[in-house]
Amino acid sequence: MILKNCKINGTIRDLIINNGKFSTVSSKTDEIYDLKGKTVIPGLVDIHIHGVMGQDTMDGKFDVMSKFLAENGTTSYYPTAVPTDKDTLMGILSADTKTDGAQILGFHYEGPYLSKSKKGALDETYLITPNDEDLSKLPNVKIMTVSPSIKGVNEFIKNSDYVISLGHTDCSYDEANSSIDAGANCVTHLYNAMPPLLHREPSLIGAAIDKNIYVQIIVDGKHIERSVVYSAYKTFGSDRMILISDAMSATGLPDGEYTLGTTEVIVKNSTARTKGGALAGSTSTLWDCVKTAVNFGIAFNEAVKMATETPANLMGINKGRLEPGYDADFLIISDDLEIEEVYIAGKKIK
Repeated sequence: MILKNCKINGTIRDLIINNGKFSTVSSKTDEIYDLKGKTVIPGLVDIHIHGVMGQDTMDGKFDVMSKFLAENGTTSYYPTAVPTDKDTLMGILSADTKTDGAQILGFHYEGPYLSKSKKGALDETYLITPNDEDLSKLPNVKIMTVSPSIKGVNEFIKNSDYVISLGHTDCSYDEANSSIDAGANCVTHLYNAMPPLLHREPSLIGAAIDKNIYVQIIVDGKHIERSVVYSAYKTFGSDRMILISDAMSATGLPDGEYTLGTTEVIVKNSTARTKGGALAGSTSTLWDCVKTAVNFGIAFNEAVKMATETPANLMGINKGRLEPGYDADFLIISDDLEIEEVYIAGKKIK
């Protein structure tokens, strides 16, 4: 397949697709489509998402989630599990993840080595330490969130093959630095569920700035104010800042009562909170977050990069770019930033 006259980062060029990947080689039998200057961007990569359309990662069923995400621009993702008992967790991690929609590339386990004082919507019943149970060899887990303040966590980081992200923590600046030195290279939902950046107590945020590691950020217009999102972008740049949805099961559905894992959540005016008032994920898609970032003053191409190439770089996957050799996951976008078509591995999904 050849896509002619695609607008990519403001430049008109053609794309060639062979065997599900972008290529430099075409054949006489290729179908040719003239996009007439329409914008093409890579498919979105969501590394932190709990659910959509009434379905939660903890249900261990992903057909509905994958279909909805693909139709809304997310072409690959990491379903995010919350702390639970070992048997339940293993059942989720061994669930069938082959679907017709967005590709599941592995799991994000948000826990269980987290600070109880910063648990947010997570169930503290299942918060433990590496000394309680070693979870360094879980199948299909690709990224894990841990707190630097938990005893034994730095040894866990050193012995684990996961991408390690730091979050849900009451850690100090020094504790954060120690975990980064041990191998952690990302922060989970920057500013949320962690101490603030203070001039004499810089905390995890200050350590992330010093070490220039990746940061995830929820740009749904509810978790973080515009000026703070923009200052984070100016600090970390599009090479290190990653947009995440942190979407929960109410995404795509009306206000009402839902769950995040085992936690009861009330959604009012599209804002999800626990009965205690803590924010409990978002009800936004990753594409919603891209558009919000643009409304906050971030250039469109930069916002797209933070939802495509940058998370792909963190995870070491062959996605997020419209270049030869990369997976042919891409979106065709209208001038008013609506998704017109979605392709995964060169196959049209929407």
